[in-house]
Amino acid sequence: MFSQSLPFFVNWFSNPNFLAMGIAIVFGLFWYALYKPPLRDYSFLLGVMAASAMLTLLAVAFIQIPLQTLTGQLLGMAFDQTTLMKWLFFLGVPQILLSGFVQEGAKMVPMVFMWQRSERYISPILGIVLGAAAGLGFGVFEAMWAHNQVFASGWTWAFVETGGFQAILPFWERFFAIGAHVAFSAIAGYGLAKDRGWLFFVIAAGLHSLLNYTVVLLQAQLIGATTVEILVAVVALGATAWALFLRYGGDDQAPWSSGFRKRLHLGKEPSEYAKPR
Repeated sequence: MFSQSLPFFVNWFSNPNFLAMGIAIVFGLFWYALYKPPLRDYSFLLGVMAASAMLTLLAVAFIQIPLQTLTGQLLGMAFDQTTLMKWLFFLGVPQILLSGFVQEGAKMVPMVFMWQRSERYISPILGIVLGAAAGLGFGVFEAMWAHNQVFASGWTWAFVETGGFQAILPFWERFFAIGAHVAFSAIAGYGLAKDRGWLFFVIAAGLHSLLNYTVVLLQAQLIGATTVEILVAVVALGATAWALFLRYGGDDQAPWSSGFRKRLHLGKEPSEYAKPR
């Protein structure tokens, strides 16, 4: 069951390409900037990003993949191959749900750690920014890995001249996948700050699973590859719109005092990111 885990983990660090990684970082900065994160005195957000990236990779390699493998084996024992393919759009749901819940759960670990450090008391805006940082960490890390594989396969910019949109699909997908990771975790962070962590975690995991379900539809030959990329963009943009509404248009936009950073012993903080006394 764990035979694929270690090779998968090691593969994330193979074929490094600085251009591939640079593109991923630019994509990530675009999405993160939409949430107007603090630019000073919040260096711990970098720690949240790094922790989220590594913890989520470990969770995917050593929890998600083994559980999906076990689920696949159980389905294989219960149904023949013809039935599996015929009902793949339904029978593939458990494995897809595993991907959403495992990854969003792993991304929440550093968020919950900071929430605990702040005596379980943070502002909704800080919750959103904290969640966005967690989503950014893994989203960019995943995009680096995917882009490294693309360039290692021999991809060059000349492919765009001959392949057009099809040639840039890998980058299109990662661009919106990063946005989705950031938005899902931002929504979960909002719920954590509002003392509805479990509810918003389930929502974030459900949205993540919905995004991944497009792969099942592709495998079931119900949609094509281009349609998958369009649906990925739609889900990412929809989740981002909701997260940004919570960030800028919700009912928690009043100025706050500096309780959060004092509880963390981090000194003074911008008033926007702390809750009232």
